[in-house]
Amino acid sequence: MPQQESRVKKSLLNARVNLIFYFLTLILSFFSRKIFLDTLGADFVGLTGTLQNLLGFLNLAELGIGSAIGYVLYKPLFEHDEEKINEIISVFGYLYRWIGFIILGAGIVLACFLPLIFPNTEFEMGVIFFAYFSFLASSLIGYFANYKQTLLGADQKNYVVTAYFQTATIIKTLIQMASAYYTGSYYLWVAIELTFGIIYSFILNWKINQVYPWLCSEVRQGKQLFKKYPEVMIKTKQLFVHKISGFVQGQTSSFLIYAFESLQMVACYNNYTIIIDKLAAFVNNFIGSVGAGIGNLIAEGNTKKIREIFFELLVFRFWIAGILVFLLYSLVSDFIVLWVGTQYVLPEFVVILLLINFFIGLTRGAVDQFLYGYGLFYDTWAPIVESSLFIIVAIWGGSLLGLKGVLLGGTVSLIIIVSIWKPYFLFTKGLKIPIIHYWFSWAYYVLLMILSFVLTNLIVAFIKNDPQENWAKWILYAIIMCGIYSVIYFICLYVFTKSMKRFIKRFLRYRV
Repeated sequence: MPQQESRVKKSLLNARVNLIFYFLTLILSFFSRKIFLDTLGADFVGLTGTLQNLLGFLNLAELGIGSAIGYVLYKPLFEHDEEKINEIISVFGYLYRWIGFIILGAGIVLACFLPLIFPNTEFEMGVIFFAYFSFLASSLIGYFANYKQTLLGADQKNYVVTAYFQTATIIKTLIQMASAYYTGSYYLWVAIELTFGIIYSFILNWKINQVYPWLCSEVRQGKQLFKKYPEVMIKTKQLFVHKISGFVQGQTSSFLIYAFESLQMVACYNNYTIIIDKLAAFVNNFIGSVGAGIGNLIAEGNTKKIREIFFELLVFRFWIAGILVFLLYSLVSDFIVLWVGTQYVLPEFVVILLLINFFIGLTRGAVDQFLYGYGLFYDTWAPIVESSLFIIVAIWGGSLLGLKGVLLGGTVSLIIIVSIWKPYFLFTKGLKIPIIHYWFSWAYYVLLMILSFVLTNLIVAFIKNDPQENWAKWILYAIIMCGIYSVIYFICLYVFTKSMKRFIKRFLRYRV
């Protein structure tokens, strides 16, 4: 019981810190986006987004080592084995240093092709190169200096990373907003980005030394200890293949939209994805804060409790996902009009595709967390198929339908691999119970979600309001709709499912 209480309390603390900074950064990101679009232009915003996506490909060299180390750390952390933890972090530092050199070399090679990637742009190549190498340097800091933060995540103390990183991000964004408004300088905006990456690194490492005064990792020692932990490379090789799928879809979407449409369309698309990504980050930071706790729970070995908590997290994710999808479908385009103007509104079919992908991404979280907790990464064919489906459908669809076709690639690949295969893999190899339990729960939750959609729309139909008129009306309408839908869906889940009842009892028992 003490171990479980500690696990739940740490998860709630992580969630609380994540929530505080989520709302702060959410509000700031919309103000900053508006200022950057107005002062620096949609093309510059699209350019920086495209450059960061290109650099994201280089991070494939990370191979999934960070996730593999997190998995390997669960057991020694559970047993408080400080010597073994020091050895594992030393191995991690050694591997990350080599990855940093590989990314640096690949980044220099990729820089040679920037004139070919951006042949027709209003920007001087000096701006493009300066932004590119600044983003590259910021990325490399994580490999050479910030690798120890993985220990905080595995130890359910990710709130430390969140607090320092988000504080630095808030201050950085405020300064960038001021520089953009008063100077409009592209170079200054990028320089601020790099400077705060360096400052954050120093502060984070200082804090890690405070939290773990006994931590004494050495990169040279990691080279000698590398062969002592073969499971790191086994899991790393498997996770590398899995990471391909996420990178292919996440990093190529903007590039494909640029190829089939324009930089301005990338900016329009990114306006929506900023909203969706912020909401996804809210859910994943809030519920994702239990990820290390799940690894700890599985290490404990209580099979009945593991299965109960899986379904509790699943039903809670469905409740949150249902609320957010309902609100986005009803209000996101009105928000775009008020925020950046009617010229940035995307067609309704595009919004529907974005929301389908968003819903799958949110509800998959419970399955993914338990797959990581069990270390089930050896289905390496799955991400290859997912990536292939995405590329084939996105290129074919993009050539015919533009943005809609690119998004269809993500929808098709997510449904086949994420929604169908991944749950089957977890239930047969991890939880070891019939998959019918998952499919029944999934269909049941969706049915209750649709019922809640209908009931909420019937009630809201009596409210006369135009949310596009001003911010006050939009906020009021959003609060009313969120309140009505969330209550109706919660009541349906609480009354008709055991998992929601257990989740609420567990939450109330260990709230702090």
